Amino acid sequence: MKANYGYQDGSGEYYIAIDTDLCNGCGKCAATCPKGIFQVTPDDYDKDVARVRESLTRSIGMLCPGYERCRSRGPNCHSVCPTNAIEHSW
Repeated sequence: MKANYGYQDGSGEYYIAIDTDLCNGCGKCAATCPKGIFQVTPDDYDKDVARVRESLTRSIGMLCPGYERCRSRGPNCHSVCPTNAIEHSW
């Protein structure tokens, strides 16, 4: 299942999707994100999975530069995720 976090406004769509079937809960995305967007918590089945912090969901587009810009800066949530469970819409 894909969990989508984010919003849409006049400037675009800003969603981070995490495929909870692929996520192994390793926490590498949380450790790598300089803005602390991710956290690892148990899902409804007590499996640890990455999530976007609820308090940051409405500001993702301002906090995160998106995959394309972030990848030129070095390690990012995409490059450290061993299961490719994370996607950005921008």
